[in-house]
Amino acid sequence: MTNSKYLENQFLIAMPQLMDSYFSNTVTYLWKHNSEGALGIVINKPLTACVADIFDELDIISGVDDGPFRHEQVLAGGPVERDKGFILHDSKTNWESSINVTSEIKICTSKTILQDIAAGRGPDNYLVALGCAGWDAGQLEEEIISNTWLTAPADPQLIFSKDFTKKANKAAALLGIDLHKISPKAGHS
Repeated sequence: MTNSKYLENQFLIAMPQLMDSYFSNTVTYLWKHNSEGALGIVINKPLTACVADIFDELDIISGVDDGPFRHEQVLAGGPVERDKGFILHDSKTNWESSINVTSEIKICTSKTILQDIAAGRGPDNYLVALGCAGWDAGQLEEEIISNTWLTAPADPQLIFSKDFTKKANKAAALLGIDLHKISPKAGHS
């Protein structure tokens, strides 16, 4: 059972004042949050690399037409461990290193899942990201108190959407908020 004071399986939506930050206009999926800190994957910051580039880098041969993999963008998952790949996915299958976040969402760092994706045996929905976002104990809570982030319950359909430019607005809309109407100057009342 998840402790309600933690934000696992939640979205962190960057507030407008993060304009010059790595996290400007981002949505981060929090897959781990506890007394030791938090970990997440930015789900709307595409790189110029595609999934086929990752296959090439890892000497993975695609067993199916790799054309679609040339159009699937790899994401900048965060500024931590940028050389490590993370795969968010929705399958009931567990791959080596799979961690169940919910019954619908898992995260994995295994090359095996990439081999299965290349062979057409992978999960129906997945995102490939390089790097992750991390916060030390209490750091995320302080940032939320400082109006750096909005939090919203995660929506699997939005996580796996390939419409990266609209994810932040759609995540905020889950709360009934229009990000364009929020002042970039934070305040407390």
